[in-house]
Amino acid sequence: MNTPRLFTLLPEELVTTPDGMAIAADGELVLSCPNFADHSRPACLVKINANHQVRKWVDVPVHPDTGIACPMGIAFGPDGDIYVCDNQGWSGSPEGSFQGRILRLRIENDQVVSTTIVAQGMEHPNGIRIRDGYMYVTQSVLTKVQDPTGLLRSCVYRFGLDEEGIQIHNNLDDPHMLTSLLTLNENDQYGADGIEFDPQGNLYVGNFGDGAVHKITFHPDGSVKDNVVWAKNPEQLQTTDGMVMDEAGNLYIADFSANAIAKVYPDGTVERYAQSPDSDGFQGELDQPSEPIIWNGKLIVSCFDLVTGPGKVNTKHELPATMSELDL
Repeated sequence: MNTPRLFTLLPEELVTTPDGMAIAADGELVLSCPNFADHSRPACLVKINANHQVRKWVDVPVHPDTGIACPMGIAFGPDGDIYVCDNQGWSGSPEGSFQGRILRLRIENDQVVSTTIVAQGMEHPNGIRIRDGYMYVTQSVLTKVQDPTGLLRSCVYRFGLDEEGIQIHNNLDDPHMLTSLLTLNENDQYGADGIEFDPQGNLYVGNFGDGAVHKITFHPDGSVKDNVVWAKNPEQLQTTDGMVMDEAGNLYIADFSANAIAKVYPDGTVERYAQSPDSDGFQGELDQPSEPIIWNGKLIVSCFDLVTGPGKVNTKHELPATMSELDL
């Protein structure tokens, strides 16, 4: 087991709930801050430099019907624009229901100079990866889909990088739906979340409630060949939130509920890599990790520290929000 260290305490005036991460062209780390714990702090993207100094980069454009933004997964396109999963549904407000968006932001001189709505009407867009001219987005719940088992369906969407104005219907007939997942754990009905590609172009998606990783392979024409459970070990991995793969093909996963990080080897073997007890995270302990990223040779982890209840190690929300660091 590895011992996490404190990466940074985040400024309270900017961040209450940190989430997704991406690396900018200038090498700085970008962190999405949906600030679900306190929407009086505008949802924003912050930048962190090599000295761990944190500054606001931009506020994320709010939804006109809800007055807030809810940025979670983020990814840079090849032209430097950043794509944002605006997960309005996560807020739980009636106004945010089925109002999720994928935003494309062009940012110049620390200002959003152009906002494109790639897709809208989404129930719960969460994680995003970009590869070969497409973005792949997880949607964690599909409540409009009534599976015969009575269990939850979730899915992965695929959009072209230059598409815009797509209306999502949140059913299995959406032409942009790539594949769907069924969450078997009746006690945690939350589905597709973390997402990552390997160098060969295979797609990995975390089925959150099942603590499972699905491997999705493709035919030459880009259609799905297989969607199978590739890694699962309940004793080592309880829930699969954000994930990142290293150059050796090892997958690091935020185990949100267990306050842990799991490592999945290329053969699908799962082991717990680090774990912390319930804490405020101020000494670097994992405090409800939501996403890991590899940056400057370290594993950096954002700590969501908000959700409590059955099955969760976390028992309360504390400020300042924190980020942890682990050796690889």
